[in-house]
Amino acid sequence: MKLAIWGNTQKPEFWDLFPNLISWLDKRNHEIYISTHLYKRLKDNNSFKYSIIKNQEDFKTVDFVLSMGGDGTILSAARAVGNIGTPIFGVHLGGLGFLAEGNIEDIFLSLKSIFENKYSIYSRILVQGIIQGDKNLTVSALNDIVIDAGEGLHLMNCSLYSGNNLITSYSADGLIISTPTGSTAYNLSAGGPIVAPWLSLLTVTPICPHTLSSRPIVLPTNKEYKITFPMVESGARLSVDGQLEYRLKSSDTLLIRKADYEINMISFEDRDYFQTLRTKMGWGQNNKVENKERAT
Repeated sequence: MKLAIWGNTQKPEFWDLFPNLISWLDKRNHEIYISTHLYKRLKDNNSFKYSIIKNQEDFKTVDFVLSMGGDGTILSAARAVGNIGTPIFGVHLGGLGFLAEGNIEDIFLSLKSIFENKYSIYSRILVQGIIQGDKNLTVSALNDIVIDAGEGLHLMNCSLYSGNNLITSYSADGLIISTPTGSTAYNLSAGGPIVAPWLSLLTVTPICPHTLSSRPIVLPTNKEYKITFPMVESGARLSVDGQLEYRLKSSDTLLIRKADYEINMISFEDRDYFQTLRTKMGWGQNNKVENKERAT
């Protein structure tokens, strides 16, 4: 098979694993592709055969992308793949994360299953933001689109519409428009709900709202939504998956809708999303302690 390696080269764990990974793949005659960023870090190390992913179209050449890092690495891989459809297998190298299906300990077992076609593909929706103003721009996010006032301690005011119907107006530090995938990211920290990643819906969560009645809203994806900034003279800042930033003018309008393509992720039949939540969130630990105390 052909696989592309997409990694967080800032993590020492990546370089600890990389030589063994390359040796393991080479012995099994798999074709290796690497990102241009990884190629620059390798410098003159040509001890193994590889090709370079130079543009988005090159992802059509590979069977899957091996993303090694954290959730941020998977998000950047998803943005690089875009609408090509090449599946992504995420391996977590440490810390708190919800997107990766594998970890360092079982990476070779997981890769063996993939090479033997013992895996499943599941798709995750993206949220798309269309900036309408002096400069028209379209962005897509696997996790979330976040709007705030930018640098400084400024309050952001905006209004959310479904079509031409006003849903509500916000006075808050910011606004998070999240996919189900992103529900366990900034949305969760801001008090938004956890949403099963296979659902098709969007969550709008205000950040530190200045009105007690402002609460997260869950919206269907079969409609287009609009956000305006009638009371923000200095405009606002738009963040895409926490990795890209754009400035919004007060005269701009932001359209929100589901993107017309999805990101394919590799998973396995024994993968249990709720088990992951229990492990990452520490659910049920207090009950275990209480039950143990009662038993003694």
